[in-house]
Amino acid sequence: MTQSFQAGQATFADLSARTKFRIAGTDRFRFLNGQITNDLRKASETVAVEACVLNAKGKMNAHIFVSAPGECFLVDAEPELGETLRARLERYVIADDVQIEDVSDQFSLFHVLSEESPTPEHGRIVSVRRFAEPGWDIWSDAARHDAVRQQLSSAFRFLDSAAAEVMRIEQGIPRWGSELTEEIIPIEANLEQRTIDYEKGCYIGQEVVSRIKMSGQTNKRLCGLVSLDDIPVQQGMKLAATSKNGKEVGWITSATHSDRMGKEIALGYVKRGFNSISTKLDAVVPGDSTPQTARPISVEVVPLPFL
Repeated sequence: MTQSFQAGQATFADLSARTKFRIAGTDRFRFLNGQITNDLRKASETVAVEACVLNAKGKMNAHIFVSAPGECFLVDAEPELGETLRARLERYVIADDVQIEDVSDQFSLFHVLSEESPTPEHGRIVSVRRFAEPGWDIWSDAARHDAVRQQLSSAFRFLDSAAAEVMRIEQGIPRWGSELTEEIIPIEANLEQRTIDYEKGCYIGQEVVSRIKMSGQTNKRLCGLVSLDDIPVQQGMKLAATSKNGKEVGWITSATHSDRMGKEIALGYVKRGFNSISTKLDAVVPGDSTPQTARPISVEVVPLPFL
């Protein structure tokens, strides 16, 4: 049975499977700051920053978190980005004194959702906002994984991956492989406030991001969706405009049942002109030509986060 997250409840998640890189060398700051959307000066040994790595067209290559312990930076990302992110970063190491090392197997990584900082016996504590609320990362040697997890279990409730996914969707937070892909620009995913610093120096993809900020418009936007008849919807379903004879206007990226809301909810991208709050849309199965054959599910665009 899937756990349900309760507001204000101190929990922890095991993120040790995430890809982790150590970036070192005398040019590490200049190099990495030129690759990410956020200002690397915000990162420290005890504070991590959230950022995106883009291509020249402003579309995403990765979604990462960065902290700065000692004479290096530690970067973590979703496990499936291991090879592609390293290749993407190394492509721009020209004459720089920069070394990029995969340290995924060297470190355990836990995240604690609690107002007060945890105090594990072994590990480095990093303040970081991975969900809607502030939280704390614990970096420790991989050999101490079980000991740290056991200690955390005595003080916090374990948040398994299924419960964490429900909470993520309820909070409207995009995830790589679902809402975040190489076809998405960060602003479209509502990552502007979390990951973009408009005052920092140049980085790859900055021109496109700045142009969107000036225009104030995106072709699509990540939205919250609620099933009006409490019928479950699924990732990959297309969104059609009921007022435009079934014109395709978006797609669903994540879906779940929210016990806290008592509703079937989803995240999805909806095109401009159809993503205003309270807009009614039809969710249909991909490949069906008309809403009639697809047995459409009525959904409504709602503000994010859901809770």
